[in-house]
Amino acid sequence: MSEFINALKSRFNRGNILMKFIFINVAVFVAIHAVGVIATLFRLESLNLLLFLAVPSKLSTLLIKFWTLFTYMFVHEGFIHILFNMLWLYWFGNIFLSYFNERTLGSLYVIGGFAGALLYVVAFNTIPYYLDLGHGIMIGASASVMAIVMATAFYRKDTTLNLFLFGRVKIIYIALVVFLIDFFSLSSGNNPGGHVAHIGGAIAGYLFAIQYKKGKDFTLPISRFLDSIANLFKKRKHKGAHKVVYKRTESDYDYNFRKAEESKKIDAILDKLKQSGYDNLSSEEKRQLFDAGKK
Repeated sequence: MSEFINALKSRFNRGNILMKFIFINVAVFVAIHAVGVIATLFRLESLNLLLFLAVPSKLSTLLIKFWTLFTYMFVHEGFIHILFNMLWLYWFGNIFLSYFNERTLGSLYVIGGFAGALLYVVAFNTIPYYLDLGHGIMIGASASVMAIVMATAFYRKDTTLNLFLFGRVKIIYIALVVFLIDFFSLSSGNNPGGHVAHIGGAIAGYLFAIQYKKGKDFTLPISRFLDSIANLFKKRKHKGAHKVVYKRTESDYDYNFRKAEESKKIDAILDKLKQSGYDNLSSEEKRQLFDAGKK
């Protein structure tokens, strides 16, 4: 058993941010059901993790359980729910990482989750139809996943996926169909809160793609905040250790971020080359293009 746990730890540590999110979602799913079994066996009705982790729509409850705006986006109860969310996250997350770095994916996941939760809370406290339904709680990574799906689709509209029975389909069409399904399900009695959250996440992803094309990345504040938390844990981990001087090496995280930025610069130079010709490139652009050709 210890070998199995160590193997999972090793896989988690070696995985990129996408695999880490999938690991976390699955781990929370298993933990919730394990605690549920114990609660049932010993008649511990109050031992319900969902009430502690799910985001409530009632404002007075949300003010007390403010952390649920973050925790809910890693929580699933049904197997089909987590299966499809993780498949979508894996498929579109990998496409996303071919254009962006891990920091951006992690930050957009969180922003999409926040956007979905906030729209859910606002809707169930202002829209007459939802007011009649009464307050409840919401869980799931769907809003976060929708943010990544929409961001990927609207940033690279011509990217295609090979779908069973349909063949090659542009991801923009897949994203739009999913969005329309959620939109027309807003008045449905089947999980309307979830569909509201999906819309919130989708809007966040769409805005990210549009703004990024204009040279604006609104995930940067979240990225810096998450970095500060990660650095805080690193300092605590190494606190009290003997002082040893090491030559600073580049982490996989920083390496992926640097390579993604370099790739964007080269893509921009290549676009300029196609439009204006080699002679119109600056000396610095020619040097960067030459250096990239040697790698």
